[in-house]
Amino acid sequence: MRDFPLEQVLPRYGDGSLSDLLPSTLALLGVPGHPDRLGLTSGPLAGTRRVAVLLLDGFGYHLLNVAQSASETLREIVNGNLGDMGTLTTNLPSTTPVSLASLGSGSTPGDHGIMGFTVRVPEDHRLLVHILWGSDPDPRQWQPMRTCFEQARDAGVVTTAVSANAFRNSGLTQAVFRGADYVGADSASECALQMRKALVRGNRSLVYGYLPDVDTAGHQFGVGSPEWLEKVSDVCGAIEQLVDGLPSDTALLVTADHGMVNVDHQIHLDDYPHLWDGVELIAGDPRMRYLYTADGSTADVEAAWRETLGEFAEVLTREEAISRGWFGPVGERHAQRVGDVIVACIGTSGILGASGEPEYLTQLVGHHGGLTAAEMVIPLWAYRA
Repeated sequence: MRDFPLEQVLPRYGDGSLSDLLPSTLALLGVPGHPDRLGLTSGPLAGTRRVAVLLLDGFGYHLLNVAQSASETLREIVNGNLGDMGTLTTNLPSTTPVSLASLGSGSTPGDHGIMGFTVRVPEDHRLLVHILWGSDPDPRQWQPMRTCFEQARDAGVVTTAVSANAFRNSGLTQAVFRGADYVGADSASECALQMRKALVRGNRSLVYGYLPDVDTAGHQFGVGSPEWLEKVSDVCGAIEQLVDGLPSDTALLVTADHGMVNVDHQIHLDDYPHLWDGVELIAGDPRMRYLYTADGSTADVEAAWRETLGEFAEVLTREEAISRGWFGPVGERHAQRVGDVIVACIGTSGILGASGEPEYLTQLVGHHGGLTAAEMVIPLWAYRA
């Protein structure tokens, strides 16, 4: 797939972003104090007592047209014959740890503080890879917001998170899904089965499920590849399982954490050694790099990167990105986690060779993290049993 929509899309924090989904869901479930920014309480879902939220990693809205060839159910959804399809924006960067934190906490990156796929820890300047995070830094301090699951639980809603067994005790899980009972599921069909079981617990229930397979195949083989379409078919099978087995008075919401583009122009930092001048560490995603600079070198670093890569990326300072609202409101503590200079790729380019990254990343086809519509716009499909 080459025809990705590449126009820039900014997050719609507060009126249509991923961070608005669970607060609106809590309003739907009658939990007081939560704004229904998505209008769930006034639509066809009004009055539901149980809500399932299924997140399909990497399954952006603009990928649905090519994906529908893999599933009759998806064709029915895309054509408007099953449930109701809408859209949200994800956050920036458009990457999984940031998105899961925005979803789970119901807040923007500037508030929850998980600001990138990898970031520099301000206190000791080490690289933190959020998907490999354990107990240091302390998840409750690194992500200080009360999660939507904690708030729902305290209001009497039975809350469950269904995801891979390997993620059960991760720092990211503790940071963004605390308050939910964790149930392990290592396949799409098992995830659907466990979600159905969890939905009937209690008088009101909120069940979250996570499926990573479409994202994994997109990274390895590219969007639109036979391998990617096979995983689309698998996750659509899970949706069918859920639809067929939902209890009455249940809403099913299906969304994603981000989309993806196939990167056909790799920029290897080994080919531009001068770009490391004044740079202490490079983090982030290939589509959105964070440059942490030595004292007094930010302006020179920004100028060098813009001169060298300005055709392929937007180069700006941390302060400029914050002023544009990329992360929502950002306090000083969380601002320091963002690079001094940000390099956001445009088109279908990606920057490889950052600090501590494995060589296999150069073999990946699909990437995300940037501001294009293909990465930023995500589906919100709603179905009521």
